[in-house]
Amino acid sequence: MKDFAYFDPKTVRQAVRLLHQHQGAAKVLAGGTDLFLRMRHRALMPEVVIDVKRINALHTLRYASQSGLRIGAAVTHAEVESHPAVRQHYGALAEAAGWVGSLQTRHRGTVVGNLCNASPAADTAPALIAYRAVIKIAGSNGEREVPIDTFFQGPGRTVLSSDEMVTDILLPVPQGKCGWGFSRRTRTAIDIALVSSCAVLCVDNDVCNQAGIGLGAVAPIPLRASAAEALLQGQGLSQTLIEAASKAASEACRPISDVRCSAEYRKDMVEVLTRRCLQSAGHMLRLL
Repeated sequence: MKDFAYFDPKTVRQAVRLLHQHQGAAKVLAGGTDLFLRMRHRALMPEVVIDVKRINALHTLRYASQSGLRIGAAVTHAEVESHPAVRQHYGALAEAAGWVGSLQTRHRGTVVGNLCNASPAADTAPALIAYRAVIKIAGSNGEREVPIDTFFQGPGRTVLSSDEMVTDILLPVPQGKCGWGFSRRTRTAIDIALVSSCAVLCVDNDVCNQAGIGLGAVAPIPLRASAAEALLQGQGLSQTLIEAASKAASEACRPISDVRCSAEYRKDMVEVLTRRCLQSAGHMLRLL
């Protein structure tokens, strides 16, 4: 591992100042489960590492009935998985967080860090997409918020500039009575997903007033199945509608073939998994 300078700022402002001073040469450390591995194998060789774990504000994990859920950049997958409010109001996210890596990884790695890696197969990304998460970013030019749909730019690439960092993930309050489903396929229990799908349905008087469908490992970025969501919006749930929405989700994906599985398999499994997720949501809502 190459030698590097280490800083542990106590505030976001200090962290941003360091990023600005060392633009292009610095990496942010939250959990470090991915960063240290890449540094050990010399895939990344930053001159500066900025450890944000001592910034108290980034450890916030809080739900409010008016504003929704806030997940700070230093919050681990294990904390999200076990938090009562997350399990009650954002069950698909709790489920997804429980699938990340190994037990050790979940207790060390952070949800924000996992997103900033911008892996198309990130386990929590489909759930965050389905819940319409917003990413809060701090930089030398101030703060900004971007929808998670626009945060990813490609494999390993996000909208973050070299002097910016993510401080929080913000999830709005689900509208109405909600049901959800999350499903993934892997080769082994801790392997990254071959394909994953998440569906969140919120209803009022048995009519869908909000539909969210996120897909993982089937495109260069985690993907929102917008056409499938549109089919569900304003409709009463039925098996026929579920079949149509699942097919639309499959048609939206742009998978590749690799050593783990074929593009054809991924495309077929998107339809299968999305159907199961929508059925799970329907059963929770007692609509099926």
